[in-house]
Amino acid sequence: MITALIDYDSGNLHSAQKAFERMTKEVDGGEIVVTSDPDVVSKADRIVLPGDGAFPHCRAQLFARSGLADAVVEAVTTRARPFMGICVGMQMLATTGHEYEETPGFGWVAGDIRKITPSDPSLKVPHMGWNDLIIDAPHPVLSGIQSGDHAYFVHSYAMQVANPAERIAHVDYGGDVTAIIGRDTIIGMQFHPEKSQDAGLRMIGNFLTWTP
Repeated sequence: MITALIDYDSGNLHSAQKAFERMTKEVDGGEIVVTSDPDVVSKADRIVLPGDGAFPHCRAQLFARSGLADAVVEAVTTRARPFMGICVGMQMLATTGHEYEETPGFGWVAGDIRKITPSDPSLKVPHMGWNDLIIDAPHPVLSGIQSGDHAYFVHSYAMQVANPAERIAHVDYGGDVTAIIGRDTIIGMQFHPEKSQDAGLRMIGNFLTWTP
């Protein structure tokens, strides 16, 4: 089993790689490969797309690498490989991003990426730090996770899902902020599971053994 951690110069790969390598040893989840090679992605059993920074930049970086985005799309939409998007990697699952300019996403989970607008003016944007997850729907990747478990966030934009059934969890930050989305073989996390200590590591381990 191979999990491809996509390298497109738009994610904190060092932390993610360490967390995935640690958990694959614990759960016997196979090999973790950091790659920007479309051929490796095409052969992978699972795909992880991280992302830090602005939505338009991350999308441009991914699509600038010949064949890489196409390999990700084919793996997920044609071969139904389990996919995890992290932070902006999750946001790219949406229909459209609205950060700086209107930018198309993959459109795998219908919705828009828009700036967080907390109702409490004392709450700063970006939303940075620990927050309590509120689970909206069960999911195999959340096995052993419950409402109140902490996750680590760093973001100014969040997803507004078109179909509430595809929102798996949210947090309260002056209003509901989507934390986890998913459908079929796809899951996305707005927070950084690799930085979310025990809860985040558990989710990574669950993903590495997830067989949709």
